[in-house]
Amino acid sequence: MRIVAQRVSQASVTIAGQVTAKISNGILLLLGIEHEDEKPDADWLVRKVTQLRIFNDADGVMNRSVLDIRGELLVVSQFTLHGSTKKGNRPSYIRAAKHDHAIPLYTYFIDQLRELSGLNVETGTFAADMEVALINDGPVTLIIDSKNRE
Repeated sequence: MRIVAQRVSQASVTIAGQVTAKISNGILLLLGIEHEDEKPDADWLVRKVTQLRIFNDADGVMNRSVLDIRGELLVVSQFTLHGSTKKGNRPSYIRAAKHDHAIPLYTYFIDQLRELSGLNVETGTFAADMEVALINDGPVTLIIDSKNRE
């Protein structure tokens, strides 16, 4: 599983002209699932994301987590995170999981995030054509991959 985590002062998802999800201070998570991903990948990412110290403390140092600030989370599925541009100019998405594997894992990730954090977790709609709007605070953006635990 691969996540792009962005610290935001606000973020929202709009589908067919209707705002379907919205958060204020917190983290926007773009989530890509590949066919080899399993629940332990989701569990590891949930712990990592909720404990990331990317919010400023009183001294202006990134020393607080989304849990510490009681922030919000917005999860948006994004299969293109597993796009390969190795050959040619058209990305290949062969590593991205098919719906029958991705949807249960996406749902599991969201459920675990809600259960373990106790925070407000909003979501996009899996496989929908979404418009994602955000104000990246900082900007702070991190790429986290459960297969490459740096």
